[in-house]
Amino acid sequence: MNYYEKTVSEKHIYKGNIIDVDLLTVTLPNGKTATRDIVRHPGASAVIPLNEKGEIYMVRQFRKPLDSVSLEIPAGKLDKGEDPIVCAGRELKEETGLTAEKLTYLVSVHSTPGFSDEVLHLFAATGLKEGDSCADEDEFITTEKYHVDELLGMVLEGKITDAKSIIGIFLADKIVSGKINIPYR
Repeated sequence: MNYYEKTVSEKHIYKGNIIDVDLLTVTLPNGKTATRDIVRHPGASAVIPLNEKGEIYMVRQFRKPLDSVSLEIPAGKLDKGEDPIVCAGRELKEETGLTAEKLTYLVSVHSTPGFSDEVLHLFAATGLKEGDSCADEDEFITTEKYHVDELLGMVLEGKITDAKSIIGIFLADKIVSGKINIPYR
């Protein structure tokens, strides 16, 4: 079966600080037309800072769309033309104060492909060195360390609901168990 939807027209609806929104009219495989709301996002990098004890450095911050505090792996938006690994190192330092001897690319994921083109690039950060964080002036965050096993429990209890963090925690579990071969000790 042909699944492709041909774009017939595109209307720019909104330009924001982080996202843009477009309204597309498409021709469906059956010849009918439909509209699609598309959130345009520049992409982001997320970091799994894993120390030699099997602990991940997490950031706690308030997320207004959820109207609650969220525990997440460090992450941030790509600047225009920025290499995802450069973004990963920058966000790691800004949000946690950590620097890594090695950043290892793991996977790229589409966060919400039903309405957004955002791509998240996930990296493992190993050989960590602690330092001072330098969060953006509109970020109020704290850094906390948890063992991977404890974080897995928090995911299964519904205490961590952020998708990138859940993926990062499961990947870290595979690293610690030796199923993904990345030296972290």
